[in-house]
Amino acid sequence: MGTGLPAILEPSVQKQKKIVSRDSGQIKGNVSSAEGKAVQQDGAMEPAEDNDGRTFVEVISEKYSPENFPCRRAPGMGVVVVPTAAPQGSPMKDRLNVPSVLVLNGCGISRAGDQAEIAAFCAHVIELDLSDNKLQDWHEISKIVSSIPNLAFLNLSSNPLAGMTLKPRCAEAFSRVRRLVLNNTQVSWDTVLLLTRKIPELEELFLCLNEYSSVSASSAACPNLRLLHITDNSLQDWAEVRKFGSMFPSLDTLVMANNNLASIQDNKDILQRLFPNLRSINLHNSGLNRWEDIEKLNFFPKLEEVRLQGIPLLQTYTNAERRSLMIAQLPSISLLNGSVVSDSEREDAERFFIRYHLDYPEEELPYRYHSLISKYGKLEPLAEIDLRPRCHAQVEVHYEDKVEQLTIRLDQTVAELKKQLATVVQLSTNSMRLYYIDKGSAFGPEELKYNTRALHSYSIQDGDEILVVPKTK
Repeated sequence: MGTGLPAILEPSVQKQKKIVSRDSGQIKGNVSSAEGKAVQQDGAMEPAEDNDGRTFVEVISEKYSPENFPCRRAPGMGVVVVPTAAPQGSPMKDRLNVPSVLVLNGCGISRAGDQAEIAAFCAHVIELDLSDNKLQDWHEISKIVSSIPNLAFLNLSSNPLAGMTLKPRCAEAFSRVRRLVLNNTQVSWDTVLLLTRKIPELEELFLCLNEYSSVSASSAACPNLRLLHITDNSLQDWAEVRKFGSMFPSLDTLVMANNNLASIQDNKDILQRLFPNLRSINLHNSGLNRWEDIEKLNFFPKLEEVRLQGIPLLQTYTNAERRSLMIAQLPSISLLNGSVVSDSEREDAERFFIRYHLDYPEEELPYRYHSLISKYGKLEPLAEIDLRPRCHAQVEVHYEDKVEQLTIRLDQTVAELKKQLATVVQLSTNSMRLYYIDKGSAFGPEELKYNTRALHSYSIQDGDEILVVPKTK
């Protein structure tokens, strides 16, 4: 087909949207509409039946050839083919339309292929999704990464890397990566430490679903890491979590939901020193069961956001009690379980906290109780108001010159009241008219003329009067 492509318009391949679940740590990619159409054409992207897998070069040559991913002439529909000064190593180089966000998940890739081809095709690529492939040789992965000079994001999730050794020379290929995803790879912790040493500018690291029950500290810190996502592992002892503080001194966000962490064991001085920049922590579905552990969250000097649901400590409380007690215990947070804490909600929660503990013995009162007493004083219990409708009322029944004290049910209808009064005044229900006199009102009698209306709708109170008048013929 040669190189006679027409001039290509501005890029329109939508940037892959990576959705990171705060609870599960899963990374998902959305492919652009143009890519999606290419994949649908005649099943072109179905991996070939090859027990050894396919090469990276084979996959991009197929997926991004003009037949599968054609150029678009309409405004906003084109993609950029970046010129390269690399040697003319590939007959396909000049007619591949490769986007800067490259999504190759689930394509059966196990090997790199010709590195010169990768360099020619991918000089402009900044994000690469290789999840759910067959990559199990770090040397092959390093050949791909080293050939993409501008790569900042790499997703290797769900590749079979358990037991695979990464050599220091190969690890150097990852030095430019800023965000690295290794979810569900069972990559060894030693490999993680090697990568953090070789990627000094690493900012985000995802290590979910890797079955870690313990970790070892590194002799060299990873100074720029801001986000550590390590959900769905088996970390139980705070001694393991403590190591993250020394390894990642700039850590801003720690997401470790679905680990059975039993308690937070460090004191204020240690937590302040190890986690000076921690702003957000997620401990969903951990094993925390003491309020003392919640109080210790106040020792993180910059903590603003806490996610803490599904823990044993909170199981016996209602949803409203959980939120109020947590807000009162954590005076510095502005976000709890994803919801903003307003000033008015905080005041209500703190007042609730005081009243909740009014009957506790002195030795069982939490530390926070005393600080809130100094702020609001010792509050009186709220008056309990029974808002249920009254069931009965004691009324005076007036008929001619007679007065009878009578207890009536307020849930009955006017017709049923007439039946009750028939024996009292010796009149049939069809021969009487009833009037309600509210003693606390300046208005005159109100006739009870609707037989199906319930008495409680008239707001009848004790001491009110019912006047019975015979119907005139």
